[in-house]
Amino acid sequence: MKSIVIERRIAASPERTFEVFSDLEGAKDTIGAITKLELLTPGPVGKGTRWRETRRMFGREATEEMWIDAYDPPRQYSVAAESGGARYLTTFDFLPDGSGGTNVKMVFGAEPVNLVAKVMGTLMGPLMAGAMQKALEKDMDELTAACETPALAAVPA
Repeated sequence: MKSIVIERRIAASPERTFEVFSDLEGAKDTIGAITKLELLTPGPVGKGTRWRETRRMFGREATEEMWIDAYDPPRQYSVAAESGGARYLTTFDFLPDGSGGTNVKMVFGAEPVNLVAKVMGTLMGPLMAGAMQKALEKDMDELTAACETPALAAVPA
C-alpha cells in the first residue's frame, strides 16, 4: 500500500497539539472510532509505551497491539504495529506555523512481510487505501477539534 499523507493546520501551539495527539488515556474520548484502549506499559507515555486498541473499522471491531516507536515532544512521534503479515508505521510531525498554531503532517505506511500479505496488498490495496484515507481523515478532524477546543475552566463552587 502506498503511504497515506494527511496534513492539517491547527489553531493551537505545538505543545498543546502534541499533548492531545499523544494522549493515549484520552484517545477513546477524542477519536470516535476507538471503542477501547488498554495501556500495557506503566508510567508516562514515551518511546516503548505499548497499548491494545480496539476500534470500529470497515463495519466491525478490530483490536491491535501498538507501541510508540519514536518520541520527541513536541516535534514528533511514531506509532508502530504488526498484524496480518504487515508492519504499520504512522509518524506525526508537529511544526510551528509562525502564528502560534501548528502544522501537523501524518504519514501512514504499511509494508507486507509475508507472501499472503503481499498478494492481498496487490489485490485489495487500492480499495483498502481509500477506506484507510477516509478513516484517518476522520481521526485527524477529531484530533484537530480537540486541540482547538479550550479546556473548560473550573467553575467556582
